[in-house]
Amino acid sequence: MARKKSRSGMWGRKTVVALAIILTAELVSGAPAKHPGVGKTSRDLENVSGSQMVDVIVQFKQTPTAFHHQKVRNHGGSLKGELGLIKAGAYRMPASAIKNLADDDDVAYVSPDRPLTSMSTPINDYHTLSINAPAAWNVGLDGSGIGVVVIDSGIVRWSPDLNSLNMSSYNVVPGASTYDEYGHGTHVAGIIAGTGASSSGFGYTYTFKGIAPGAKIYSLKVLDKNGVGTDSQVIQAINSVIQYKDVYNLRVINLSLGRGVYESYTADPLCQAVEAAWRAGIVVVVAAGNDGRNNAIGTNGYGTINAPANDPYVITVGATNTKGSSTRSVQVPASYSSKGPSLWDQVVKPDLVAPGNLVISLYQQGAGLQLSNQNPNNVVPYSLYKTFGSSVGSSSYFILSGTSMAAPMVSGAVALMLQKNPWLTPDQVKARLMKTAYKGMAKSATVTDTSTGGSYKVQSDILTVGAGLLDIQAALLNNDLAPAIAGSALSPVAKVNSAGNVVATVNGSSVLGGSSILWGSSILWGSSSLSGVDIQGNSILWGASSLQADSILWGSRSVNSDSILWGASILWGSNSGAPDASNGSLGDN
Repeated sequence: MARKKSRSGMWGRKTVVALAIILTAELVSGAPAKHPGVGKTSRDLENVSGSQMVDVIVQFKQTPTAFHHQKVRNHGGSLKGELGLIKAGAYRMPASAIKNLADDDDVAYVSPDRPLTSMSTPINDYHTLSINAPAAWNVGLDGSGIGVVVIDSGIVRWSPDLNSLNMSSYNVVPGASTYDEYGHGTHVAGIIAGTGASSSGFGYTYTFKGIAPGAKIYSLKVLDKNGVGTDSQVIQAINSVIQYKDVYNLRVINLSLGRGVYESYTADPLCQAVEAAWRAGIVVVVAAGNDGRNNAIGTNGYGTINAPANDPYVITVGATNTKGSSTRSVQVPASYSSKGPSLWDQVVKPDLVAPGNLVISLYQQGAGLQLSNQNPNNVVPYSLYKTFGSSVGSSSYFILSGTSMAAPMVSGAVALMLQKNPWLTPDQVKARLMKTAYKGMAKSATVTDTSTGGSYKVQSDILTVGAGLLDIQAALLNNDLAPAIAGSALSPVAKVNSAGNVVATVNGSSVLGGSSILWGSSILWGSSSLSGVDIQGNSILWGASSLQADSILWGSRSVNSDSILWGASILWGSNSGAPDASNGSLGDN
């Protein structure tokens, strides 16, 4: 129930142009585009000039000191904030001085302090049933003792549905209240740890409960009343999480926010920050983005993963549509969910998917709140879940859609896993989630957006659903251990041939790629192009017949015999695509 960017698009005109350039260079010609990290300034600074003042993040080759800050001042700049986590600082300086500053030997990279937004779309309970959350609750797991940090727009001042604390009322939005002035962060927090207290008891017909209702929610506010923040604000928040992780047992960060990709993750300051958290032992869960409908350059939404979801360390989550049912096999990818591979680096993303369409979670009430005021029809009527005395009271719940809502589903699942096995490292958590993800989703479907009337073709391929649908029960039952070393479960990288087809995945020593074949016998798309043309016919991805039988990727042939993930453990196994034992339907939503 997280809020990532709105489906209307985080991709502006300049970003679409950049997308066209990169995909043309790398996916069509097969030749790698010039790595943006070769230069010392990002491409989106090339068009700024003159005396105009620009907010930038300057990464140095060492943690900056007063000496380094003075160098920026010598160029007419001023320090806005320390970003020691990534050996950087946030500054405001004249555009005309950027090039000269970048030429300094102590400077590693200069990029704008870019704006970012939440990843939800305003428009149950089938969602928790379809990912097997009740299996955890039935054995007493609720996330107790685990601290989950929601870096977002803040959370509600008080709610009976949240066992929540604000970490030192931390807020990096200048002049803003510590509490949620937008509504997105509250919704996300409810998906992770809502207790359902406002919809439980006599006369209630539905209980809207989060995935890990016993987890402690710590809110770090980086998005303002309009759902907008900046890179430097998020980096400062991540730095605080690392500082206090042992004090509050902060094990998970949820980022239902993001922006476009402008350079390789190896240079992007936001990506460097999430990697620092990962190396510190914190699981970072990030919404993939809501640009899956972007067909501006004819890719049908492929290549639209947002930052920092493009980083190979983190767990990147796409969204599915439950189709109003708890039956997992009927779920399809949400048409707006961003698809891989990532720009510049061709990282195979998302890593897995979770329900993110029409999700009901906590409602931040109050005058002036943009999210609820602009979308009054999304407020869940009190009468929907309270039959006795339905004329009294007001709603505590709200409906949102987006990968922002899918990411907290996974964050809640991670809290459950860490409650059961506190010693699991981020890489071990990620590998288990991907290995046990449900592989039997509908291969393809045509979906219609009732609000716009638009029709979209969706398919459950590797660059849309990753390893598959979150399965909490299977993840909790799995005992396989990836190496504990940070980076042992890096997301694979797509290998593109001269025809522009993805033909293999590679990733060095990662258990999710390299010598251990994650996705099949190295052929993913066969004669099918990245845009998905002919994906079900001539493509090796699905084979010539059914998903469960003849597919080289998911079926019972070479994957089960040749692909070994760790030691003697079969990566996907012959039963990984078995249908859900509980195929009941609760109706349409």
